[in-house]
Amino acid sequence: MNTLKKNQIHTVTIDGYTSEAYGVCRLEGRAVFVPRALKGETWRIRIVKVTDTVVYARGEELLVSSPARRDPACPYFGKCGGCDAWHMSYDEELRFKLERVNNALTRIGKQTVHAKEIIGSDLITRYRNKGIFAVTDKDGEAQCGFFRERTHELITVDSCLIQNELTERAAKVVAGFLNRYHIRAYDEERGKGTVRHVFCRRAAKTKDAVVCIVSAKGFGDRTAALTDALLSACPEITGIVLNINKAKGNTVLAGDFYTLWGRDSIVDELCGAAFTISPQAFFQINPQQAEKLYDCALAYAGGGDLAFDLYCGAGTISLCLSRSFSRVIGAEIVPEAVENAKVNAAANEVRNTEFICADAGKAAEELAKRKLQPDTVVVDPPRKGMDEAAVRAVCAMAPARVVYVSCNPATLARDVLRFSELGYSLHEVTAVDMFPRTCHVETVVLMTRTERK
Repeated sequence: MNTLKKNQIHTVTIDGYTSEAYGVCRLEGRAVFVPRALKGETWRIRIVKVTDTVVYARGEELLVSSPARRDPACPYFGKCGGCDAWHMSYDEELRFKLERVNNALTRIGKQTVHAKEIIGSDLITRYRNKGIFAVTDKDGEAQCGFFRERTHELITVDSCLIQNELTERAAKVVAGFLNRYHIRAYDEERGKGTVRHVFCRRAAKTKDAVVCIVSAKGFGDRTAALTDALLSACPEITGIVLNINKAKGNTVLAGDFYTLWGRDSIVDELCGAAFTISPQAFFQINPQQAEKLYDCALAYAGGGDLAFDLYCGAGTISLCLSRSFSRVIGAEIVPEAVENAKVNAAANEVRNTEFICADAGKAAEELAKRKLQPDTVVVDPPRKGMDEAAVRAVCAMAPARVVYVSCNPATLARDVLRFSELGYSLHEVTAVDMFPRTCHVETVVLMTRTERK
């Protein structure tokens, strides 16, 4: 019988972590989640929520501290919802992430092959080449920051230790511009107002930097004043873009894009190739770690006559694969990214690639109809993972190897199980820390064809 009740006090030892980096202890056979508790610590906790599926507690007193505990360097930790691991050492963070990947593969994927290592990041602060600040009215004026986790309550942020500093500066300029001209920020509940977000992408190996202002409407005759304000405070900017996004919901970039000044894209270098990246195109946010991730993926991919690169974005992996395969075909659902990929191939004088605009499942079906037989298929899907139809379509082409790059261990493990049921076995796994100080972790796996089912 479950006797755990709200407000009960217990003394516990933390023996693991959740996927969100909460500490986990056991009471009466049930897992209890304790925010900011570290593995090995002893706490007095208060039960705050009990349901049929989950129990949450609050740490009341830390009795025995872990050697891995650290004082958070970020004053917003625990408020803005962006980071999860400032309270632990970086070594402990890496252990947590490796454990997270392997637990998912075991519990969800039913696999016995695990990652033996996680590749840590040389930079754990200021590593992001892309930043997105929310802008909203708070306390009678426009302010910028991040929404508290699972809410639309804005936490005003002066400095974020994982963001590029240019993003912060640009966001403050836009918020100040709204206040100077008495322009209201966007109110999602009422569907009125202007600016919703400020998005900035800055190249790591070139001097390019583009600021994209996401707004429900334009600024009319004040547009020039806005661009002047940005250029004055952020002279390193090489382009300013206005995205008119009238859609309801949380999608940051949607609708129409207008270049207000300079160029709408950046050019950056990755794995020895140059890439043009528009605001809409996917590009890894930690370039140094991305090169390590792609090196691993390419080693897993091997070489041969033909490779498919599904969810190819701006063609980053495709162009790398072109060095080891006679022909590479990439597929991506975002039209602007496909155009970026074609431009990138031409700019790097790569002539053995082809890019098509389609989602992964339809692309795989189209390629199968063309009776193409890939040696390797590489997939790098969004957090939701692959549709089951896409998994089936890839398996129907019977490539010898499938390389899966994932930013979500849970959906990766689910899809690995789907592949295993269709004749593929998990062969190798490597975890890569792309997102220091957060709970997120990137993983690359190699699956090999065993038999058709």
